[in-house]
Amino acid sequence: MSLVIAVAPLGAQERPASPFDRLDRNGDGRLTQDELPPALRGNFSRVSANNDGSISREEDSAFRRRTAAAGRQEGGPRVPENVRAVRDIPYAGTDHPRQQLDLYLPVAPSRERPPLLVFIHGGGWRNGSKAGGAAQVMPYVAGGEFAGASIGYRLTDIASWPAQIHDCKAAIRWLRAHAEEYGYDPDRIGIMGTSAGGHLVAMLGTSGDVAAVEGDLGEHTGVSSRVACVVDFFGPANMLTMGDGESRIDHDAPDSPESKLLGGPAKQNPDVAREASPITHVSADDPPFLILHGTEDPLVPFSQSAAFHQALRNAGVNSTLLTIQGGGHGGFNTPEVNERVR
Repeated sequence: MSLVIAVAPLGAQERPASPFDRLDRNGDGRLTQDELPPALRGNFSRVSANNDGSISREEDSAFRRRTAAAGRQEGGPRVPENVRAVRDIPYAGTDHPRQQLDLYLPVAPSRERPPLLVFIHGGGWRNGSKAGGAAQVMPYVAGGEFAGASIGYRLTDIASWPAQIHDCKAAIRWLRAHAEEYGYDPDRIGIMGTSAGGHLVAMLGTSGDVAAVEGDLGEHTGVSSRVACVVDFFGPANMLTMGDGESRIDHDAPDSPESKLLGGPAKQNPDVAREASPITHVSADDPPFLILHGTEDPLVPFSQSAAFHQALRNAGVNSTLLTIQGGGHGGFNTPEVNERVR
């Protein structure tokens, strides 16, 4: 299935609306409790300093500054009181700081064993960290509907392919092996990632039956690394064709993100490039996919997701491509997009 959502032109997206403006649906400069997502309503009285029944822009900014400062003092992102954070869990049997994950668990889950939503960060495989995953999974966890996790992995300044997928698979195996301990469903692990993280979640989704990229990290090598569903935000899908679409990046250059990942330009390393491409591993037993991509993405060509979606559909996989008409490299956080992701 293919769906199209129209958004503001790319120029308007380069400076996305603030969180306050996105919540202020009637544009009156104040937030009522009804305008807040259910997961945030518990903070209403803490944010509305004068208890006048609404939150002003100034009150919102002050609250965000306070919580950000508290998070820095505690050594990690601030989490709501109804979420338990377990951070810096080593999943690969090493003390490497990149081979760690963070867990976010609902204090009062809405079911005995909620599904687990796992986020994998982007950053061109050379930047970013698992800390950014807290904001991505928190809206789902705070409502009690899901448990959440954010995975770190070795970046390209440390190791090239296949280290990144070996790390992610070791993390999924660890999460499945410890599901009973932490109280989530080991058979309902969904994954979500953006850009380079989108590539890695797509790889996890298509390579559940590919022993060559499984790796042998950690204590749970006999546990499955398969996942139940994939949300892929504008991830590269075919390393050999990344340079064929319009982009601000010369993807075939020796210093491109893809070249750093593969240990050299894709077209000079075709075997590695094919192995690192989710589209290579598509098969009929892959889990359902939701792929989201803007038509004006200046970094990862939209054609990557279009071709990947078609390959999944041709194999009989349940795949939905959500085309963001006029959308760039992210920045399309709309109610319809969020509902389809949920």
